[in-house]
Amino acid sequence: MLYAHPQGHVFYRSMNHPRPMIAYGQGIYLYDESGKRYIDGSGGPLVVNVGHGRTEIVEAMTRQAQAAAYVHATMFTSEPLEQYAAALAEMVPLSEPRFYFLSSGSEVVEGAIKLARQIQMARGQERRHIILSRWNSYHGMTLGALAVSGRPGLRSPYLNMLRDVPHIPTPYIYRFPLSGEELAGRLEEAILAHGAEYVAAFIAEPISGASLGAALPPDDYWPRIRAICDRYGVLLIADEVLVGLGRTGTMWAMEHWATTPDILVTSKGSAGGYFPLGFIAARGADVEQVRAALGDFNHGGTFSHHAVGAAAGLATLGILQREKLVENSAAMGRLMGARLREALAEHPHVGDIRGRGLFWGVELVEDRDTKQPFPKKQNVAHQIVDRAFELGLIIYYSVGCVDGVNGDVVMLGPPLITNAAQLEEMVALLAEAIRAELGD
Repeated sequence: MLYAHPQGHVFYRSMNHPRPMIAYGQGIYLYDESGKRYIDGSGGPLVVNVGHGRTEIVEAMTRQAQAAAYVHATMFTSEPLEQYAAALAEMVPLSEPRFYFLSSGSEVVEGAIKLARQIQMARGQERRHIILSRWNSYHGMTLGALAVSGRPGLRSPYLNMLRDVPHIPTPYIYRFPLSGEELAGRLEEAILAHGAEYVAAFIAEPISGASLGAALPPDDYWPRIRAICDRYGVLLIADEVLVGLGRTGTMWAMEHWATTPDILVTSKGSAGGYFPLGFIAARGADVEQVRAALGDFNHGGTFSHHAVGAAAGLATLGILQREKLVENSAAMGRLMGARLREALAEHPHVGDIRGRGLFWGVELVEDRDTKQPFPKKQNVAHQIVDRAFELGLIIYYSVGCVDGVNGDVVMLGPPLITNAAQLEEMVALLAEAIRAELGD
C-alpha cells in the first residue's frame, strides 16, 4: 500500500508522490510492508553509515533513556556525553578539541558561524563579521546556513530574508578545469575586496556534497586555502556534515590533503541515523579564549548535548572503529569507482564519474562532447531515481549543478558496511536504471 498526501495528515517535503510503508531495515537493506527489498544505496541522504538494525546502538540509547532521557545542558552533564567527547578527541585533528553537540547539520553550521564570530571578538577583532563561502555548496536550510549555501534554487524564495554573504567559485574540474592555486586565489581576492579586517571565516565542504555530487578539488587546493586563511587571520570552517566520519575513506575528508581546519562540523553519520545528532569541534585554546573574554558561548538549543544522542553517537563510533569501517570505505570506494567506470564510462549520456570512498556521483548530460546538460523540465535525475527505486535500489540525486537550474547528478553513498558483492549489485542496478531512462 502506498501512502501520500492528501490521504493522511503528514506534511511531507515532497508532496506529489506516493511512498510505501517501511516495515524494517537490516544491514544495507530496507523492507516495506509488502516484503519488497530495497538496497539502501545512498544511506538515505548519506546518513546511514553503520547499517540498519544495529541492536547495540538501540540498547545504548535505551539504557540512557531509562536512566535519564533528558537533562538540560546548562544544568547537568551525563556519562555518555563526557565519554563521547573524550573518544572524539582522540580522532579529531584539532589541538585539545572541545565539542558542542546539536541536532542537525544546519544547526552545527549555524553554531560554527556564530562561534567563528565570537572567537574573533575574543581575540579583539571586533570588526570581523563577514563569512565567506562558495557557490554550488550546501550547508543547510536554516536562514544562516542557507545564506552561506550556494544553491540558487534553495535560496531564491528567501533572498529578501537572508543576510547574504560573499561567495566564490567551488572546484568543479569537470566543467572548469582550473588549478588549485587559481581557485584558491579567488578566496584571497574576496578577502582583499571586502577587507581582511572584516572577514571572520571561510566555510566550505572539503569534497562537494549534494550540490555537485562528490566533485573533488585539485590536490593543491586545500593547502593553499589554509595558507591564505593563516595569512589574513581568517578562520577555516570545514563542513564535514556529509563527508565526515569515514564516508570518503578517511575519518575526515580534510585528511586527504593533510589540512587541518580551525573549526570542523559534522552530523549525518554521527549517530548513523538512530538519533538526530551533530557537533561542532573547535580548538580548546579558542574555546577557552571565548570563555575568558566573553564568559559564555552565545548560542544554544533545547536538545543540545542530549544524553541519549551522545549514547547513540558513542555506540556508532565504537562500531566504526571496531569493524574498521573507515578502512572498508576506502577499499570499497576504489572498487566502486572502478565498477562505475566499467559500467557507465562509455554511456553517451554520462559526462563524469567522480568520488572518493563510498561517495560517488554520476553527472548526466545531453551531449558528452559539449557537456550540454539536459533541460530541467525533462527531470532526468528524478526519473532515474524513480526507476532505480522500482528496481529496488535507493539512490540520491541533485539538480542545478551547471547553472543553478539545469544539471543532473545521481549519487551512491551506501552504508560503510557494504561488501564487494553488494556493491556490484548496486552498480548493476544503477546502470540498468540509467539505460532504461536514457537508452544504451
